[in-house]
Amino acid sequence: MEKAQFAILRFAKYKGPTISRIEAHNERTKEFYASNPDIDPARKHLNYNLLTPPPKYRAEVERQIKEVGCRTRKDSVRLVEAMVTASPEFFQRKSPKEIRAYFERAVGFMKSHQSPDTLISAVVHMDEETPHMHLSFVPITEDGRLCAKDIVGNKKRLTQWQDDFWSYMVKFYPDLERGESASLTGRTHIPPRIFKQATKMHRLEQKLRELLSSINPMNAKR
Repeated sequence: MEKAQFAILRFAKYKGPTISRIEAHNERTKEFYASNPDIDPARKHLNYNLLTPPPKYRAEVERQIKEVGCRTRKDSVRLVEAMVTASPEFFQRKSPKEIRAYFERAVGFMKSHQSPDTLISAVVHMDEETPHMHLSFVPITEDGRLCAKDIVGNKKRLTQWQDDFWSYMVKFYPDLERGESASLTGRTHIPPRIFKQATKMHRLEQKLRELLSSINPMNAKR
């Protein structure tokens, strides 16, 4: 029986001081990433941008805020990042072209739910175990306010995002399933970095279980 394959969308919110760090990670501007050993530098050339990034994320964020005339506080969330991926099994039999098409459609979904003018970067990472995309945008509302809370700020809103994302993607990929709603399970939002670490630990657990199940009196010592 094949494993269920899920469309995955996760959000994280960032204030001014952390935006440069997010840019460095997304655009792979460093040679080594101690916080993420899953990155394979030899595969860095396989990464690509689906939106041309600005020279500096933070400068573009501040430009947009100033242009719209948003009121801000020192602790205002200035950047929201959507991490888009799917179950690892979903990508296993897909070509690079098919994988790219998945993320291009995800960008199309984001453009239909958030003003395209506020999107500043969409980077696909192929240098880690599971392909995924980091799409960053300035959380400016339709009425010109800087308000991440109105866009992705509560369980009800996040559940709606998940429902809409699955409904959009399943039209192109009918095998994808909708994960359980956080409003039903009671689970809280997991930041993309922690989500990726948890996924890795889950795979290691599965490998360990397989190894333990193969032990018998004949090979136990080995």
